[in-house]
Amino acid sequence: MSIKSIGAKIFAKYIRKQINSWASKPEATQEKVFRELINEAKNTKFGKEHNFETIQSHADFIKKVPIRDYEQLRPWVDKMVAGETDVLWPGRPLYYAKTSGTTSGAKYIPLTKASMPYHINAARNAILCYIAETGNTKFVDGKMIFLQGSPELQRKNGVKMGRLSGIVAHYVPGYLQKNRMPSWETNCIEDWETKIDHIIEETLDKDMTVISGIPSWVQMYFEELKQKTGKPVGELFPGFQLFIYGGVHYEPYRSKFENLIGRRVDSIELYPASEGFFAFQDKQNEKGMLLQLDAGMFYEFIKADEFYDENPTRLSIGEVETGINYVMLVSTNAGLWAYNLGDTVQFTSTKPYRLIVSGRIKHYISAFGEHVIGKEVEEAMQEALKQTGARISEFTVAPQITPVNDELPFHEWFVEFEKEPDDLAEFSKIIDESLQQQNSYYFDLIDGKILQALKITKIPKGGFNQYMKAIGKLGGQFKMARLSNDRKIAEILERNLKNK
Repeated sequence: MSIKSIGAKIFAKYIRKQINSWASKPEATQEKVFRELINEAKNTKFGKEHNFETIQSHADFIKKVPIRDYEQLRPWVDKMVAGETDVLWPGRPLYYAKTSGTTSGAKYIPLTKASMPYHINAARNAILCYIAETGNTKFVDGKMIFLQGSPELQRKNGVKMGRLSGIVAHYVPGYLQKNRMPSWETNCIEDWETKIDHIIEETLDKDMTVISGIPSWVQMYFEELKQKTGKPVGELFPGFQLFIYGGVHYEPYRSKFENLIGRRVDSIELYPASEGFFAFQDKQNEKGMLLQLDAGMFYEFIKADEFYDENPTRLSIGEVETGINYVMLVSTNAGLWAYNLGDTVQFTSTKPYRLIVSGRIKHYISAFGEHVIGKEVEEAMQEALKQTGARISEFTVAPQITPVNDELPFHEWFVEFEKEPDDLAEFSKIIDESLQQQNSYYFDLIDGKILQALKITKIPKGGFNQYMKAIGKLGGQFKMARLSNDRKIAEILERNLKNK
């Protein structure tokens, strides 16, 4: 066993003990974080405007700080970007994580000296928890690949700016630098298809032990490897033991991944975002990711079906329950306050607090009042794949409100199969029945003949990559919307099908 492996085991036990300490007292931990945030920011422009000096409790905070999304917080962010100090957090940010906005172009999410260490340590701690649980350290001496955005940074009025994954690349610890791939030069390539070609050239003769990235883009890397060599990934990389991912659920991709790899490998799920690194999978056999309660972030939760009420109830960590769909709000040591991420989550456990990402508050289908969410379509797809042995590359769902020939409306599933089911009608039936079991609104609409059963439209191989390229989002940091309440995505996919 190498010195690095021995050190990793010792450090893993230490970190696991620290995590257990704060996870065992969640409410006290969050109260401490809350008071530190309010005290630190009370003399900022935002803190003065919202009377942070008088805030003594969560109830006071609710009264003085309304819920805001990025567009509503933007007037303060714009001041920061223009060069003002002490706006949302003391001083100036270290970085801006630049992300794609939906309404007004780019979004600039501040990262501060206080917040940056938590972005770095959470990913490290996820791996250390895995080591503490399994005792497996063989992978630490091997090559590791992280599919990410370019680490090249620009400047905005003296503050460095780039994609979060590119910023984080500057913080890879020295003991991992020799193991880390691809090269800095390859990571700087912006064009995703060119970048994949270079990554393959650099990694083809290396025994990769850890591979990390958004599943859909790692899948593209695996497909190219297999096409180039005719060998499964697990044979090319016999030491490959751990897949680390975030951004989308892995289960719909698992069967295809195992086919590409040729065997099963352990995996760790992460929940990172520009706004904060919120959770990671800390146990291999427990559902959900451990919410980071001691990481400079104070969380609030609103029941998703109450979110658009005039005064929705804002719950703290001690008030949430398992199995309920919540919109998650965060207040952070990067200067976000009662910030609506747009994500919905469900708790799988409250001892400790573990959750899954169930979807996006704006990504749903309710054209007829059915309130179908991402978690439901993913679980339905997973059930169909399990029962039929089919494999998929990608899928998305949209409502068809005005079908031809006086048909009843339906949900249209656009699916790119890697291996088609023997009976597509049976595959569709399994999905539809699973959705009906999960969602009583959907069941009632089908039962009442308001909707007909879903229909599947097959997308040819590479069709979703073609779509992402068309909208300028082909790359490791982007992910496909799982479902939408309109047909904007559907119309582009249909247009591409007609042009084939």
